[in-house]
Amino acid sequence: MKIYDWPTGPYPARVRIALSEKNLQSCVQFETINLWKGEHKTASFLAKNYSGTLPVLELDDGTFLAECTAITEYLDALDGVPMLTGRTPREKGAIHMMSKRAELELLDAISVCFHHATPGLGPGVELYQNVEWGLRQRDRALRGMHYFDSVLRNQPFVAGATFSMADITVIGGLIFASLVDVPVPEECAALQTWYAKMQERASVRKQLALSS
Repeated sequence: MKIYDWPTGPYPARVRIALSEKNLQSCVQFETINLWKGEHKTASFLAKNYSGTLPVLELDDGTFLAECTAITEYLDALDGVPMLTGRTPREKGAIHMMSKRAELELLDAISVCFHHATPGLGPGVELYQNVEWGLRQRDRALRGMHYFDSVLRNQPFVAGATFSMADITVIGGLIFASLVDVPVPEECAALQTWYAKMQERASVRKQLALSS
């Protein structure tokens, strides 16, 4: 299999952490797509992924899978023992729900802030920016942090009792937040404590080391 990504990107980080958790790194060949040069918006890449986003998984039969949720569900199911996306219908539903909330209320909001309220990927890529909209989404991300703090006051992981893709999605959001200088509020003690524990996982340490 081949994965097109940008190694330090917050969205690719979700797939890379999942690969590490599943011990599948040796099954994948990575091909770097330079975001800063706009390589994800070229015709050749858009032929692989209409949305022009990273990461993209290319299977041996030529199939392309985009979107982190789709990629990680595929990877998690390969060995018949899904450990990140749920085994029972209840687990699957809870993980999917919390992953989606993490995308909408944190990761995607920070992404909009990055592309609109900061220089983003530079003038060659950022052809339109709305600073006010970017700052609104920054504030949305902060509200999202408060939400996940409230969740983690009552359970050890984002979707319940076990580590899952929901946790990985929040981790991706916090990685992105640190890049945009949007720290976790001091009052979100449960979220801060949880994130400190997450950084002790080998898969997360390995990903964070790419950015150091």
